[in-house]
Amino acid sequence: MKKVVLKYGELFSGPGGLAWAATHSQFRRGDTEYSFKHAWANDIDEDTCKTYRNNICPADPNSVICGDIRKIDLKKLSKIDILAFGFPCNDFSVVGEQRGFNGNYGPLYSYGVKILNLQRPRCFVAENVGGLRSANEGYAFKKILHDLESAGNGYTLTAHLYKFEDYGVPQKRHRVVIVGFDKSLGLNFEVPSPTHIGSYITSEQALTRPPISKDATNNEFTKQSSTVIERLKFIKPGENAWTANIPKKLRLNVKTARMSQIYKRLNPKEPAYTVTGSGGGGTHIYHWNEPRSLTNRERARLQTFPDNFIFVGSKESVRKQIGMAVPPVAASVIFSSILKIIAGTSYEPARSNQENVLQEVLRDRLQLALSI
Repeated sequence: MKKVVLKYGELFSGPGGLAWAATHSQFRRGDTEYSFKHAWANDIDEDTCKTYRNNICPADPNSVICGDIRKIDLKKLSKIDILAFGFPCNDFSVVGEQRGFNGNYGPLYSYGVKILNLQRPRCFVAENVGGLRSANEGYAFKKILHDLESAGNGYTLTAHLYKFEDYGVPQKRHRVVIVGFDKSLGLNFEVPSPTHIGSYITSEQALTRPPISKDATNNEFTKQSSTVIERLKFIKPGENAWTANIPKKLRLNVKTARMSQIYKRLNPKEPAYTVTGSGGGGTHIYHWNEPRSLTNRERARLQTFPDNFIFVGSKESVRKQIGMAVPPVAASVIFSSILKIIAGTSYEPARSNQENVLQEVLRDRLQLALSI
């Protein structure tokens, strides 16, 4: 059996959602097997790096570089064939101030561009929140696409707003994923056809089939105050603190912005709402039947991490890691498709009426070129 192994590098890696998907993706054509192999990764958070090392590359812990990307010598990174980077989304998320390039995190995508210029890998995968498209009145997205397309030898881009529930993730999580192939290869990525439209995996299915073992890691319960427990008893599945009929003494005294996920209980018959890295102020995600917040292991189930994927750190640190990760099940669809393209095999692409967000900005390419 001939093996084609693509070396995989990752910036802003998080705990390893993308990496787990990549390193567990394989494709065989004839007598040739195609796969990815971890080469190196970087993240700034120490607990996150420990989680990544333990689950992705336990035999090569030094390949995970823990530190600020702005202080790392990129020229010393080993050669890779594919780059992945879920660049920090804080300044592009619709939840927050949307500072875009004016924030602390917005400009960090440029380090992915620098790797593309230095190493010119065959392809890359970049992920960010759906709010990226509207940040800075749409300019940020156009600028990022322009820089990615122009990097290295030039890259052929396919950008798409994925609804991950359409691909078997038991959660309504919508993210922009940009896949680029080196133009010299003459390859083009097509958005894979959704697999679960009309047959979504529900939060109840995700958390109960099979049941989570009582001795599972990262499964500690959060102690709820008596007030929270009483409040949750009046909130029905799918309702939140604002839509439920709650007695006056248990209502929240909030007159400004009312976020819909505050004390929101899961609807067991639907995919969960978006798992985030936050947890205070009633944003833990709440069980549909029991008056409590979810455990981190339950949150990891909604993010499609296997139960043997162990997170390192305090309960708060683990909650953040899980919320910031890319669901491995969704990422696997993308990485498997990349392997098929490299192997010269076709697959069923999404229908033309699916939302390909790259088309939204191509019309404005001339205007963008003039403004840079």
